Amino acid sequence: MEAGPRDTAPGGEQLSTDGPEASADGVIADGPTAEELAAQDEGQEVEVELRPQRRLRIWQLAPIVMLAAIGSLMFAFPLFFEFGGAVVAMLGLLISSCAAGWGMMAARRVGYTLPGLPPRGSGRWPDWRVVGAYVVVVAAVAVLAVWRVARLR
Repeated sequence: MEAGPRDTAPGGEQLSTDGPEASADGVIADGPTAEELAAQDEGQEVEVELRPQRRLRIWQLAPIVMLAAIGSLMFAFPLFFEFGGAVVAMLGLLISSCAAGWGMMAARRVGYTLPGLPPRGSGRWPDWRVVGAYVVVVAAVAVLAVWRVARLR
């Protein structure tokens, strides 16, 4: 048994020994031919993303949704049915806020951003008007919620 590259085919015929240095332009013709390239160019190419899209999975969403549902029910029942009082409503508001923050952090890890804000890692700064609008909306919702719970007494 011999070691090293083979120079004869199994039938005994001599194999070609032309390498890159033996060809005219130093390139081995082992790729597609010009006819194959032309036929490939005529057809439609479909680009497929090899990496899976980054999205929130069910195991990430389920605890957030359950926590938000429990918190919103704890907040709503004292307000509508006068059952439980201000302490239960405030605890429900706290749980709902925690679920919202948890959801925002999970979404940020996946790469989602709030509308109007630049994507994470883009190097751009957010517009101060958009950030100001978000701060005003969140502050207004928090003030109205605390005001409504305070009126339960």
